[in-house]
Amino acid sequence: MFIYLKAKINGTMVSNKELQEKRMRGYFIAAASEILKGEGLRAVNVRSVSERAGYSFATLYNYFKDLNELIFICVNDFLEECEQMAEEQSQHLQPGKERLKMRMKALINYFTQYQGIFELCYIEKMNNAGSKQATSKMVYELTDRTADADITYMLNKKLLTDEEAEILKINLRHSLPGMMLFYLNRMQPVDYKDYMKIVNIQLDAALRNN
Repeated sequence: MFIYLKAKINGTMVSNKELQEKRMRGYFIAAASEILKGEGLRAVNVRSVSERAGYSFATLYNYFKDLNELIFICVNDFLEECEQMAEEQSQHLQPGKERLKMRMKALINYFTQYQGIFELCYIEKMNNAGSKQATSKMVYELTDRTADADITYMLNKKLLTDEEAEILKINLRHSLPGMMLFYLNRMQPVDYKDYMKIVNIQLDAALRNN
């Protein structure tokens, strides 16, 4: 007799088949994430991910369209993790310029710590990637989302005009990846302390001008 099992996850009833699929996808996502964080994109392939997950590479295709789909699921997870780090590191500050600055520095610290993720998000071309438009938009708007609460606060307090807020968003959106690119890919400046001095100067300038 066939028994159709169900369980409740987050208040929603799911079948044992759905549980198994969720669990298997989780193994592959965790394996790909570990490789991306530790070794970077060049080390990620179907075989390396499958071996890390503990299954054959053919099994991967039972749960993902291709490797690109798996990689960009990881991108979305990384961005959520990055935003969470910014939230945790700035939660002791009141809304405004200082908290916004702390949140931007948290993003920089995250990508400096996980250079493979920076490469994946800001250097790797997405023209052949699964879910490319949605993922590209999430990366592009990362600083916007992270700064949104503080910019909204400053707008409400009349510390910024609408035009100044838009200029600030543009400055942050383009200057942060640029600073990280020079440091992580060109080692300019060589010393991390000098790098963070430049970060502080750039952030202060962006905030001072608005």
